[in-house]
Amino acid sequence: MTPSARLSAAIDVFAQIADLRLPAAEALRDWGRKNRYAGAKDRVAIAGFVYDALRTRASSAWIMGDDSPRATVLGALSRARALGASEIAALCSSERYAPAPLSAVEREKLETATLDGAPDHVAGDFPEWLAPYFTRAFGADAVAEGRALAARAPVDLRVNTLKSTREAALRDLAHLDPRPTPFAPSGLRIAVRADGRGPALSAEPAYVKGLVEVQDESSQLVAAMAQAQPGEQVLDLCAGGGGKTLAIAASMDNKGQIYATDSDGRRLMPIFERLERAGVRNAQVRAPRGQADILADLEGRCDLVLVDAPCTGIGAWRRNPDAKWRMRPGALEQRIKDQDAVLARSAAYVGPLGRLAYVTCSLLREENEDRVAAFLAAHDDFFALDMADVARGAGLDGLLERATPNAHGMTLLPSRVGADGFFICVMRRR
Repeated sequence: MTPSARLSAAIDVFAQIADLRLPAAEALRDWGRKNRYAGAKDRVAIAGFVYDALRTRASSAWIMGDDSPRATVLGALSRARALGASEIAALCSSERYAPAPLSAVEREKLETATLDGAPDHVAGDFPEWLAPYFTRAFGADAVAEGRALAARAPVDLRVNTLKSTREAALRDLAHLDPRPTPFAPSGLRIAVRADGRGPALSAEPAYVKGLVEVQDESSQLVAAMAQAQPGEQVLDLCAGGGGKTLAIAASMDNKGQIYATDSDGRRLMPIFERLERAGVRNAQVRAPRGQADILADLEGRCDLVLVDAPCTGIGAWRRNPDAKWRMRPGALEQRIKDQDAVLARSAAYVGPLGRLAYVTCSLLREENEDRVAAFLAAHDDFFALDMADVARGAGLDGLLERATPNAHGMTLLPSRVGADGFFICVMRRR
């Protein structure tokens, strides 16, 4: 396919997302099934156009004065890829399978329109209903944080220290030009290409052998700040696919025991293959079994309980840009209820002097500091640790120059740490 044909296809896919409210990945899969002539590079390029339009949906529509799929995708070529009007016009050539030529109005908008006077939610590319929440969380930096969340994310890897070292992994993956992550001691970062395409890790021996795992640097950092020690008893209460379980198992050097569970057994399925590939021997997966209490024997016994709570996922918008436009206020209300419930449940498993690490990939105070404050108000046998001290204890002194700790936790902002947005608070039982 020509670049123009790929752009035309992207406009069609974006229309499906907008009209049918389909998740982007589903819309792209549907298009691929219906257009099997498109090769892998074509599908990747089309996805790149679509995801760029999703990242900058509000600002792209603003500069074009039109929120139609065509206008939004064309505006994103200017906003996300910094293409000039002439370059965009060349893609809209009216040749076979190419988008229709630019109208005089479209060309003028691409040449002259700016974001001057745009409201914060447009300039920051986030839903309008979230504006007051962003103002509360970020104050005058709401636009800057929104733009950071709209940026493309690199590919972050965690070196599996059960099998390798960062120095060895840098050599093994030298052809991908990895760089050490700024803060996570076992992290590597690989830049994506101009079209947004990352490396095919499934074809890399280092990945297949379990020497590295895909994990954003901020996710690595919160796992490190949980400070699981060899020999401890650890419960990962919302383990999902197991990313933090694997990181914690490595920090425990395969000594002690980590129990991984999740309320939805389907989310746990990837963990089995990942544990085997990584060479983890101290993890026990406990999948739900109807009404059975699968964790009864752990009550009051755990040195560390990790609650990677269900949340709105705002901190991961760089990787899931369509999620922000599908999110509704009711989802936030439900997540807050879920967070309170899982925190209350988790307390039962924390032993005397044990630790409770509450983590979200959200940046909203309603899901983070407010939930910690509510938990502590209801559980006077717990207190929040000083997260600056926690970071130093984890060997992450350099992170304190960029992170924002407060009385009820620490927030990792994409604009400051260059990774996904995360929140963590470590509490201790008295």
